Amino acid sequence: MFRIETGTPAAAGYQMPAEWAPHAATWLTWPRPEGISFPGRYDGIVPPIWARLTALLAEDEEVHINVFSAGHRAAVEEALRAARVPFGEGTRVRLHDFPAYEPWCRDHGPIFVTKEGGERAIVDWGYNAWGGKYPPCDLDDHVPVEVAKFRGLPLYQPGIVMEGGSLDVNGAGTLLTTESCLLNPNRNPHLTRADIEKYLADYLGIQKVLWLGDGILGDDTDGHVDDLTRFVSVDTVVTVVEDDPNDENYAPLRENRERLATMTTACGLPLRVVDLPMPKPLHCEGQRLPASYANFYIANGKVLVPVFNDPADAKACAILQELFPDRRVIPFDASDLIWGLGALHCITQQEPSGAVAKK
Repeated sequence: MFRIETGTPAAAGYQMPAEWAPHAATWLTWPRPEGISFPGRYDGIVPPIWARLTALLAEDEEVHINVFSAGHRAAVEEALRAARVPFGEGTRVRLHDFPAYEPWCRDHGPIFVTKEGGERAIVDWGYNAWGGKYPPCDLDDHVPVEVAKFRGLPLYQPGIVMEGGSLDVNGAGTLLTTESCLLNPNRNPHLTRADIEKYLADYLGIQKVLWLGDGILGDDTDGHVDDLTRFVSVDTVVTVVEDDPNDENYAPLRENRERLATMTTACGLPLRVVDLPMPKPLHCEGQRLPASYANFYIANGKVLVPVFNDPADAKACAILQELFPDRRVIPFDASDLIWGLGALHCITQQEPSGAVAKK
């Protein structure tokens, strides 16, 4: 039953599960033509991306799509029909009048936590559009409340700013993040590193935080970890590396790789670190774009991997296929999506079913 809780999820026995845990659904926020994320590139380009993603996800799980208005809903329905994606009652695709200005559901959407027995709750972190870069964001910030009401779930509100793309968990008490994002004064200037770790422990059930350094060039989030390093099992991570010493990403990615080599999980297991390549630099109108194979999304039965018409696409997908032998690894052309400065993980938010993960 929906209610705003006064305690903490960890005290109630909740923990954030890994992304590979069984999903009840994936949540998306459909972009608006009036939005700022895809200037001059919306019509004929952006809606088919969301429609194709919806179709792929709906093969294995529900897809819930936030829409901005009645007019926006009609346009979304038109795009889904054009792509022959069934939606509405009796299908796996549902639309909701939960408005948000921009489509980055990973960061403004709900964070689900679960506990033994399958009970679920939602953590509603504050959202300030990556340090106040892109106002307004009040509607985006309110989306988790609407989802909690729809699902009839308890809601926890920590009262600090935190984005889903800045966190990655192994479902067993260990969390990856970056100093460049979580310690940035444009988020929570009143909090120390220890304070932030305490919030992560209290609200996500984390026992150990692994801190990386800087993010990749072009990332306007100040260095989200989902462009850098991701858990693929309880003790295994993939991390992007740049082979060209003249590339500006070379040094920070090398430093992150060196840090990972010394890290252990909350259970004391040494991290197994698998390298992912980086695509060649992509630019648009003189701007470096944050293209990264680490921005994949783990769905039920499949892993969707952003690709960029690059020679390294096949290598990245092959590495991830070996790490996910029980899922289909599907390359997803993100050449236009990345113009919005994000890729597949940035636009998705998993809703766990509460069932026990197999991996």
